[in-house]
Amino acid sequence: MTALITGSMAYDTIMVYQGEFADAILPDRVHMLNVAFLVPELRREFGGCAGNIAYNLHGLGGQGQAMATVGADFVPYRTRWEELGIDRSRLLTVPDSYTAQAFITTDLKDNQITAFHPGAMNEAHRQSVPRDAGITLGTVSPDGREGMLQHAREFAAAGIPFLFDPGQGLPMFDGAELRSFIEQATWVAVNDYEAQMLSERSGWSPAQIAEQVEALIITRGAEGSTIYTDGGQVDIPAAQPEAVVDPTGCGDAYRAGLLYGLQRGLDWAQTGRIASLMGAIKIASAGTQNHALSPERVAQRYSAAFGEDFPG
Repeated sequence: MTALITGSMAYDTIMVYQGEFADAILPDRVHMLNVAFLVPELRREFGGCAGNIAYNLHGLGGQGQAMATVGADFVPYRTRWEELGIDRSRLLTVPDSYTAQAFITTDLKDNQITAFHPGAMNEAHRQSVPRDAGITLGTVSPDGREGMLQHAREFAAAGIPFLFDPGQGLPMFDGAELRSFIEQATWVAVNDYEAQMLSERSGWSPAQIAEQVEALIITRGAEGSTIYTDGGQVDIPAAQPEAVVDPTGCGDAYRAGLLYGLQRGLDWAQTGRIASLMGAIKIASAGTQNHALSPERVAQRYSAAFGEDFPG
């Protein structure tokens, strides 16, 4: 079973300001702001929702293809994935464009100032969901607006079950569009903040959303997650991480665990525990694709965390 993971591929440039933004910004002058921050710490990470999910699914031993549009500057990213053996066949290069990029400056109080350039991501609609490539399930994750709308329609028309994972792309859509996504989707996955926004914008309560799909998954960070399905709910405990270093990308790691469980026909309790463990493994490393993964390591960690054999 192969998962088609539609969403963004991106570079994350992360800088650390050795002070507090509040000390450098005069509140009464914000209407004519002109500030500069010295950032001696800088790192560039490989990211993007589709990229992160595919990286984690590959590490689990699952089958997945990221479908995304990238820029002419994607060569280092592509080379790394080639070295890791991750499928790159559905990455379309858009000439004269940059790969989507986030520039994030963090101060010592963990406040952040972020600038995001979508670049080639805005051309996601140039790729279509294939009907004859052995795709058995998919995701619609944060991407270009038109691409997300199109790919949801294509999955539904092809009869391919898919996970609607709106993430930070959720504010791009109005109530009618969100209701359409939900009606077409097989599963919906959001964090608790996104769940509230999704309810407010769609006009549907979480219970009403759950009635439209086979499962509604709501994550709550260290408080675990809840999977609403078949009129009931499955409470998933948060797996204990080895360290808490960087939460960025934990949601994508969790979603890779969901796809893995769905590919193998596991029950929701098993699937949710694998997803929870993937988030716990990721949070112990800086960046979204720097944590070491292998099926054997995940199985060992699963047994240690939950006191049972890995079901995969």
